[in-house]
Amino acid sequence: MLCVVDYTPFDTILERPRYHDPMNETIKIERMGYGAAAVGRLASGKTVFVEGAAPGEVCEVHVVQDKPSFAIADLVRVQEESEHRALAHESTPGAPWAHLAYPAQLAAKRQNLVEALVRTGSVARADAETLVANCIPSKREWGYRNKIELAAFRDETGRFALGMHEAGSHQTVALQKAPLANRLIERAPKALTGALRYLQGADDLGIYRVGVRGSVRTKSVEVALWTPPSAFPRTAVAKTLCDAVWATSIVRIIAEPGKARRVKKIEALEGQGFWKEDLADISFSVSAPSFFQVNTAQAEKLVRLVLDGLALDEGDLVADLYCGVGTFSLPLFQTGAEVVAVELEGSSVRDLRRNAEFNGCDIDVIGDDVARVLPALGRLDAVVVDPPRAGLDKSVIGAIAEAHPMRIAYVSCDPQTFARDVARLAAREYRLVEATPVDLFPQTYHQETVGIFATEAAEARSHRFCT
Repeated sequence: MLCVVDYTPFDTILERPRYHDPMNETIKIERMGYGAAAVGRLASGKTVFVEGAAPGEVCEVHVVQDKPSFAIADLVRVQEESEHRALAHESTPGAPWAHLAYPAQLAAKRQNLVEALVRTGSVARADAETLVANCIPSKREWGYRNKIELAAFRDETGRFALGMHEAGSHQTVALQKAPLANRLIERAPKALTGALRYLQGADDLGIYRVGVRGSVRTKSVEVALWTPPSAFPRTAVAKTLCDAVWATSIVRIIAEPGKARRVKKIEALEGQGFWKEDLADISFSVSAPSFFQVNTAQAEKLVRLVLDGLALDEGDLVADLYCGVGTFSLPLFQTGAEVVAVELEGSSVRDLRRNAEFNGCDIDVIGDDVARVLPALGRLDAVVVDPPRAGLDKSVIGAIAEAHPMRIAYVSCDPQTFARDVARLAAREYRLVEATPVDLFPQTYHQETVGIFATEAAEARSHRFCT
């Protein structure tokens, strides 16, 4: 989910009156960390994290937390501005790196991956610098998201509102538009807030979360309303919301609020009950609870990196683990490979089967836990893994090694857990041969990485064919 980070405008920082404070220090910003903050060092040598600063800047900072191994400071004043600072920026929901020029964002994402491989993956720095490619940029630096998630709450006047959580707090800030979202859904927060206020009147419909997906390719727009079990004015809601955002699908997801949010039922209030997107010349239908990459154009680059890295022969047996709705499974099938797709989430499994049938892809779909299924698959020629942020469990890495694939394509959304798994795979004789960061999330510190691993036999085979 997007979050709100409230940055003081840069001009205001420059205009703040100077005053002496023993907790203030002047520091040089070294780099961006994997997070919202930039990284520098205090006079003591202790690492300090400062939000709103850019690499190369000399800043006056105010230490607000002094911990044993690091400190956190507020930015008081930029004394020497960096060339890496964006020429103009403003407080923007979900965009903690908006103050950085885009080339600086790309460089920082590559460097964060290098640092993770060195510090967590036990890769020699020279090797890490060689293995990690330049970060692949997004054509769109703004307006790229095909999905936004909005929290429902009551504002200071008691009125229903939609917004996003502030980073590091439980407060929710009302949102009028989402500049990171594509043009079809950028202004959906304001339109939906007004429509839902009208629908609710004095009553509470129980809506605690609203998801919006929009495709600039298919023009499909879906609104998903999350509510607990209760009476609900389905017809009135469907008509009003369709008019408000030109939605092609309105669904209600019945689930109790909370972190687990176990879905009890999904009701299609209007339309087919799913969102449609085209990716890599394949048509996908995606149900509201199912995961799909939020930057479609950049997701296509992930697919290409996976296919190129595996270099499959026709008839190769490939397991696509944590496969979701088939983002990689269906393009893998189109190479002529035999594909086994494994996914635990029920809605994704149903979407995957529908997508495979619609696109004429004869793949073997298994709706089960990867750790339980993998040992029964036998020997594999290649494996694709796209795990959650927590990365791969040791048991899964062991089972992959027992399947003896020649190559592994690892798609990761977290450099730290990726680097940890690089070390674990190396212990099972799978060597990282290339790692490519891909920027699916401009203006934020988040990134995707495609890592290609191979056995020595696979590398020897590759070199033999190249000579």
